[in-house]
Amino acid sequence: MAGLQIVTRGIEPYDQTFAAMRAFTDARDVDTPDQLWLVEHPPVYTLGLGADPSHVLDAHGIPVMQTDRGGEVTYHGPGQVVAYLLFDLRRDGRRLLPREFVRGIEQAVIDTLAAYNLLGERRPGAPGIYVAEGPRQGAKIAALGLKIRASGCTYHGVSLNVAMDLQPFSWINPCGYAGMATVDMKTLGVTMPLADVQQALARQLEQQLAS
Repeated sequence: MAGLQIVTRGIEPYDQTFAAMRAFTDARDVDTPDQLWLVEHPPVYTLGLGADPSHVLDAHGIPVMQTDRGGEVTYHGPGQVVAYLLFDLRRDGRRLLPREFVRGIEQAVIDTLAAYNLLGERRPGAPGIYVAEGPRQGAKIAALGLKIRASGCTYHGVSLNVAMDLQPFSWINPCGYAGMATVDMKTLGVTMPLADVQQALARQLEQQLAS
């Protein structure tokens, strides 16, 4: 996408990133370039607008934060790629539909996994990407949640589990589903530096969401 800016923010507390996304979106105008933020968060649980707090079974001292994205509860932590998509879906008259935007994000994750010889798939009615084969088939490896304002501007995004402590996922009902299995790339036999996977996902997102 012409003018897409990729910003690597390093390790950053969730509340700081959340505030920055909102501030960026508040301040942008029709000439503001779209941005893709790559970040890694310290441990945090985040709740979507319609989330049921009871899906946090036992936070074990991990902060729980209310957000304005769609979706239920999810976990962010070290060893996870988080990509935030600060886009204007109406830029230059392109009128990208939210459903198309979500499918593009999902396809970018599927193609990123495929580059590491991992097969991911969508599930009807359950946003995110799941393992499509092997002993971990059906486990969730990527979560997705967006905020799309009436103006067509987006923020929040997608997280891909690379090499994490997965135990905190067992302390919640991930995305509101009791007993949902989660997995990371390392558990599936792929050991790669987080920065490499960040850049691979960024390239795929840029390709999928290009106008």
